[in-house]
Amino acid sequence: MKLNSQALKQEWFSNVRADVLSGTAVALALIPEAIAFSIIAGVDPKVGLYAASIIAVITAIVGGRPGLISAATGSMSLLMIHLVKDHGLQYLLAATILTGILQVLFGVLKLGRQMKYVPHAVMLGFVNALAVLIFVAQLPQLINVPLAVYPIVVIAFSIIYTLPRFTKAIPSSLVAIVVMTAVVIMVKIDVPTVGTMGELPTTLPFFIVPNVPLNAETLQIIFPYSLTLAIVGLLESLLTAALLDELTDTPSNKNQEAKGQGIANIVTGFFGGMAGCALIGQSVINFQSGGRGRLSTLCAGVFLLFFILVMGDWVKQIPMAALVAVMIMVSIETFSWSSLKLISRVPRSETVVMLTTVMMTFLTHNLAIGVGVGIVLSTVFFSRKIAKVIFVDSSLSFDSAHRTYRVAGQLFFVSIDEFLAAFNFKEGLESVAIDFSAAHLWDQSAVNAINKVVLQFRRNGTEVKLVGLNEASTTLLNKLTASDTSDNVNESTAH
Repeated sequence: MKLNSQALKQEWFSNVRADVLSGTAVALALIPEAIAFSIIAGVDPKVGLYAASIIAVITAIVGGRPGLISAATGSMSLLMIHLVKDHGLQYLLAATILTGILQVLFGVLKLGRQMKYVPHAVMLGFVNALAVLIFVAQLPQLINVPLAVYPIVVIAFSIIYTLPRFTKAIPSSLVAIVVMTAVVIMVKIDVPTVGTMGELPTTLPFFIVPNVPLNAETLQIIFPYSLTLAIVGLLESLLTAALLDELTDTPSNKNQEAKGQGIANIVTGFFGGMAGCALIGQSVINFQSGGRGRLSTLCAGVFLLFFILVMGDWVKQIPMAALVAVMIMVSIETFSWSSLKLISRVPRSETVVMLTTVMMTFLTHNLAIGVGVGIVLSTVFFSRKIAKVIFVDSSLSFDSAHRTYRVAGQLFFVSIDEFLAAFNFKEGLESVAIDFSAAHLWDQSAVNAINKVVLQFRRNGTEVKLVGLNEASTTLLNKLTASDTSDNVNESTAH
């Protein structure tokens, strides 16, 4: 992150009013979610609330994507359940610190640039799966609840979508939350509120060192959890950053974001918070509310702490129905509706990848599994396409004693079947030349395939010469093949 005056002005103070207001709306939306994620992980609500505040503040300062909202998340909470159940909160705090260290290491190693290898179809599947998960997560707040909940949701939803037609000076989601809270308090409507989700903390977070033995046994316990948390957290954060890049048409520093997430988790672990990462729902709320700069993320973290410590009595009375309306809006805005229109136009393989990513993410509630399966499936489809892009033709000499095979394309483990099928070993020739001028060898499977061809021709008494191999292919062949096969390479024609 560049700290020159121009960058500071652009990233911090170019959108002050909108950033402060959007940060306020995000802070209110973070409260019930942080409590819910704490409950999922099996820890006190203050662990999630402290994490949400600290992570947002730290990533605002050292993250790589202005406007990105990071906090405690559901995907991370699910990975903590067994650690908390089997070993307790102190081991979770230690695992959180180690998670941050690993993420900083990933950032230093510049693994963030690997995001370019995530196909667009997987990105669409990730976004659509998150939209579905955000919507489904609201359903428990709409089942077996007082009837008054439903009109509150409808009215709040109407405010969110109607107000921007008249003014965009104040985020409509913030107005909806404030208005519906005022109505519930004045009319004394008995509906679930933030206070029913759990107790809010009453003190600032303070520095603590996790009370765990500093030995190999502790590392053995927490390392598997920390590694998984680090990977899932970075995957979700970097994909969310990529989404905001697209929405705002501005770039972000993915490696800096990885280091920023790591630093935030290290600090969080020392202040009694759980590991977290980027939240796509709150990031979209921030974007929809006008938040663009780092100030919006900072305000979200600071105001969250202010609301729960100073205005806790008021915050407890916010109806969950109003926040449900906000999150439903987020799910609608997050879902890529254009992807449905493109299903009939894009290659069928890309549609399969997108739908599979959505389905696996939805079934497992684990973004890493969904995205991982999507990437693997994309790789398989890509390999199959590349495998078909290899051509072998041949020509016979006038005396019918010599044949030249010309190979064009990429020869690797997927394309060797098509390569082997192109040769006629029973022709009874004196010699065969295989011209690789328009081909490239990529792996051991390619070398083994060439070995098979050479040996099969030899068994039938046919002399074989390999010509036209480029330098990289020749080096690979000489390194991996038997010396008597490599002797068939015609050095004079290699290039």
